[in-house]
Amino acid sequence: MAQVAGEVAAAARRLLQELDVDWDLLASYTGLLGLAVLSIYVGAHASLPRRSKRDPVPEDKGKGKDKGKGDPNDEDEDEDEDTERMSAEDAWLFPIVGSVVLVVLYLIVQHLGEKWINRLLGWYFAITGVGSVWNSLVLLTRHLAGETRWKGFDRLRVRVTKGSHVIVSVATRTPTMVLLPLALVPSGLYTFSAAGRRSVLVTDVLGLSFAHNAVALLKLDSFRTGAILLAGLFVYDVWWVFGTEVMVKVATTLDVPIKLLWPKSAVFGSGRGYTMLGLGEVVIPGTFVALALRYDAEGKRGGKPFFWAAMVGYIVGLITTMGVMHAFGAAQPALLYLSPACIGSFVGTGLARGELCSAWRWKDGPE
Repeated sequence: MAQVAGEVAAAARRLLQELDVDWDLLASYTGLLGLAVLSIYVGAHASLPRRSKRDPVPEDKGKGKDKGKGDPNDEDEDEDEDTERMSAEDAWLFPIVGSVVLVVLYLIVQHLGEKWINRLLGWYFAITGVGSVWNSLVLLTRHLAGETRWKGFDRLRVRVTKGSHVIVSVATRTPTMVLLPLALVPSGLYTFSAAGRRSVLVTDVLGLSFAHNAVALLKLDSFRTGAILLAGLFVYDVWWVFGTEVMVKVATTLDVPIKLLWPKSAVFGSGRGYTMLGLGEVVIPGTFVALALRYDAEGKRGGKPFFWAAMVGYIVGLITTMGVMHAFGAAQPALLYLSPACIGSFVGTGLARGELCSAWRWKDGPE
């Protein structure tokens, strides 16, 4: 038996050598794909409205019409009610605003140098990174603990008043405060490490938290808006990558944690460098995937067909991007492949289920 196993292993090694596959690079692409899919999956589920019952108010404190209702400042209430959705008008403007910001960054890099802009943006993303990692840790802890146990923790409230008027009222559970010191660690390590010695793990922790929160909070109001956004950024990405040097110049110059990295090595060595994926290629399609999940959840569709179709479309689009990039050895506008894949997954699923028109007319929003 051992001899047979040895012969099989030797034959497998010979086959791999004949195929001449760069397995280190393949492992890197697979790892990067995994990070992107994980960000979208978790962020999409975090975008679902959280409907929880209010904690009862003791009878001696409940008065009039408010008797029996929970505290309106309870952070456990449905936070989805006040979240604004991106409309079609916003989607049309998105590529224009993005182009203006890109050109401004390019001009700054060209004429003023990269040192100070990297320092300024580095501090900005370090500060926002604390809040991003903190929120991700809180949501993860809440999910692992479960709603019942989470609501069993003591609730802390800070309230600023002027006379009888409440100016600021913030309520939170005790684990939230405990997690704050942990949220400071990634930003601290990223900020106070030399540019060439920053840990890839720290960069990815910050990047994953940014992606997770962006997919959870940046909500589209309809598939029509999503299609407009993806189509507009399809043109934006193709033009700025193939038509000019602006996109590549800015992306390779700015040293900020708005990317996901994976070593080009199956053993996580850094000698060959890293494969990279910008957060825009995660967040923009991710918002469309999250919309598909909310559509499935509202209609109580078993098996979540639109969500899984969108996920598969994203995976196929990203694999295509990586394959073309590897084949031609040049940067590729990922949305050139991701936008048609995501839109196509929606259209195909809608046609197959006979609900394309109703899905196209559907509006996402608070109940």
